[in-house]
Amino acid sequence: MAVRAPGSRPDGLGSGIVGDVIGNRKLHGGDDQAVYAYAREDLDAWAARLDRDLTNGMFGENFTTSGVDVSGAVIGERWRVGSDGVLLEVTQPRTPCKTFANRLGIAGWIKTFAHGESPGAYLRVVQPGSVQNGDSIEVVERPDHGITIAFVYRALMVEPELLPELLAADSLPEAIRAQALRRTSR
Repeated sequence: MAVRAPGSRPDGLGSGIVGDVIGNRKLHGGDDQAVYAYAREDLDAWAARLDRDLTNGMFGENFTTSGVDVSGAVIGERWRVGSDGVLLEVTQPRTPCKTFANRLGIAGWIKTFAHGESPGAYLRVVQPGSVQNGDSIEVVERPDHGITIAFVYRALMVEPELLPELLAADSLPEAIRAQALRRTSR
């Protein structure tokens, strides 16, 4: 499958995966949410908790990873995917929405997922190219600020007092940076 930078959320191509459809372009898609990755290990944990099968892609992820700590990824971390040189950069966690809840058909899913610790990660496309099922993912760069996907998620969803700490991550999407700055100025 071809991977490319989709451009801005309202005016761009939507997804970073050619042929993928973004259902709600007001809230999803664009360069900072070009690709969504979720760990197979986290899907398995949810499957056990929910007592149901969860197949790859069931959470809407473009990449279901194996052996990659997606929620432990650092904001700005770069991943090389496959042999074609695709380079992706970790930007932000996924936050649950109605579309996600409806897809799973689980009452109270937004709240349940919000209190989980494995949101998965959105990534921006730094270097486009092609990927295929089974391609390796290699972390090629990791900033030393230590702000992880899981930490950003906690700050956004359940512990807003952590928001000012997010400012240490230079490559944080502007909307989240603005939210952290508003919290800092209070």
